[in-house]
Amino acid sequence: MTRWGILGTGFIAGAFTTGLTALNDAEILAVGSRTQVAADVFANKFNISRRYPTYKALADDPDVEAIYISTPHSLHCENTLLCLEAGKAVICEKPFAINAAQAERMIQTARRNRIFLMEAMWTRFLPALVKVRELIANGAIGEPRMVNADFGFRTNFNPTGRLFDPNLGGGALLDVGIYPLSLASMIFGRATRVCSMATLGETGVDEQSAYILGYDGGQLAVLSSAVRTNTPQTASIIGTQGYIRIHSPWWCGTTFTLSVQGKSDDVFQYPLEGNGYNYQAAEVMRCLREGKLESDVMPWDETHSIVATMDTIRAQWGLKYPME
Repeated sequence: MTRWGILGTGFIAGAFTTGLTALNDAEILAVGSRTQVAADVFANKFNISRRYPTYKALADDPDVEAIYISTPHSLHCENTLLCLEAGKAVICEKPFAINAAQAERMIQTARRNRIFLMEAMWTRFLPALVKVRELIANGAIGEPRMVNADFGFRTNFNPTGRLFDPNLGGGALLDVGIYPLSLASMIFGRATRVCSMATLGETGVDEQSAYILGYDGGQLAVLSSAVRTNTPQTASIIGTQGYIRIHSPWWCGTTFTLSVQGKSDDVFQYPLEGNGYNYQAAEVMRCLREGKLESDVMPWDETHSIVATMDTIRAQWGLKYPME
């Protein structure tokens, strides 16, 4: 059994904790919040025995082995460092950090203390995406040449909400743009050319944004994200002999179509066990059992690279957060 602590008590914390309940080798031992009331409400919902009114108290619990961090973007670095220095394995919700400098601090702290650390890019661990990687590695679509992906939704404008407040790392890029960026990274690696454009709203963060990434081999990724615009939420990986289209909503996808020139389309379906968040938690526990400090599926260098790409994109817009 791996004994888990949950840092933060918002919606995503609830989703991850629900995912943990689908795993027989996970024990949800403790939760930490900023107030005792919030910790108690969350703990009562999930029948968690230990509930702490501070994040530090959770990090200092000697029986907690791994901590999931689900706080706003602006707190990811601070919270991760707290837990790593306390000797706890960490899976930190995406985006991993506000910028590459923070990501570097987090990774170096994990390396120095020899503690496991991983970005919680849950999409990458879903069975459908695992199969997509397998098909591409086996040459099912030939050489991958293009990725097209979007993730956008429309929400009401709230200048103090986390999606719009610069102090919380608001904007479409960090919240949902990271999904298509991570997909492109999974297929092509680090981009060497970046061209982007954004619509900046009243609070100065991107309400919709688009990015074209180029790679050394001539590959291209055409990506977009939004928090004020509904988009199809589909993804396509296009190769020299065919393409894979992950059905909407691709970021929690269970179904995709493989189209190969001269053949009938094949539709693959991989229904989720649990709510989908369990797969990334299972990866953390697998790595801990094997004594690994990082995941081969979501390694440190790639996480850092994705954050650095987002830095480059924001620099093109002149978007800098107050904490930077």
